[in-house]
Amino acid sequence: MSTDDWVGNWRPHRPRGPIAALYSSPGPKYGLPTNVGFQQHDPSRNRAPAYSFGIRRFQEQESCSPGPGYLVPPNMSMRGRDGIPAYSIYGRPRDIMPFMTPGPGRYSPEKAGKWTYPSAPNFSLASRTKDFENDQTPGPAAYGLPPMIGPKVINKSTAPNYSIYGRSMVGSFYEDLSKTPGPCNYRLVDPSIYKHRPPHFSMLARNVPPGDTTLKPGPGAYSPEKYMQHRGLTFGIRHSDYVAPLIVDVAD
Repeated sequence: MSTDDWVGNWRPHRPRGPIAALYSSPGPKYGLPTNVGFQQHDPSRNRAPAYSFGIRRFQEQESCSPGPGYLVPPNMSMRGRDGIPAYSIYGRPRDIMPFMTPGPGRYSPEKAGKWTYPSAPNFSLASRTKDFENDQTPGPAAYGLPPMIGPKVINKSTAPNYSIYGRSMVGSFYEDLSKTPGPCNYRLVDPSIYKHRPPHFSMLARNVPPGDTTLKPGPGAYSPEKYMQHRGLTFGIRHSDYVAPLIVDVAD
């Protein structure tokens, strides 16, 4: 496209720098990792070991090494000290003090006693300690030795033994059969317990029909002989309700 052609009010022009639209491939925008060096190396390629060099250490004006001031002995070689063997003379050690061992006259074998001559065993009874001052332990007479006769011997075998019990009160001639209960003393068992139980019915009390429960007079409460026949029986009052009452005493 020529730069003289206009597209509407916009005229195409040459770009100032390369843009991605001008390339069909990533082109300069696509950067592969380097295969040289240690940092940002291509992970798909082998990387050789890298070593760093340190900086030069600060040196003073004077040298750090001994230099000529280091004095090596003349008899010192690379294989060690050179020369004839040398010995030193120490002081004379003191004599060891003799042992003060006793003589034969210092011993008294007759006083050895049971340590030298055979003797019977001896035992001593010590006093009671403070911990057992209030301890009420039983004495020797409180213990019972096991019997030596009978079936309860501990360390000996015994023959079988049998015991005779007292006379039984049941089933012997000593039993009093007069104290046994008679036939009437046994309770009759309901047959429905060991046989088929028949149907049972219950009878309720008489039902009273609802009615008047007020007290009414009987025939003896009436007196017909006291009745008198009257003529001209009227119902209600004899005068009119609108007649004024007769007032006799009038207050002054």
